[in-house]
Amino acid sequence: MPEICRFYGIVIKMFFIDHEPPHFHVEYGEYTAVININTLALITGNLPPRALGLVCEWTSIHKEELIKLWDRAKIGQPLYKITPLD
Repeated sequence: MPEICRFYGIVIKMFFIDHEPPHFHVEYGEYTAVININTLALITGNLPPRALGLVCEWTSIHKEELIKLWDRAKIGQPLYKITPLD
């Protein structure tokens, strides 16, 4: 599962040829979660409120890029890194 971004100890990854809806995986210490790109909803898992807020902020900024990466991942094309939060 390629890493597409890392910031403040939060690691964002995306699987190749994964199931709908468009989403990405988050790792933060012992926490893991899956986030819906379109709605920012937590699909599965758990994150501390501060980490979830940062992930939602980052997702809002990079939504178009995330959808492009999702489309690439669906067909097994290489993924690229997205700019982290400052």
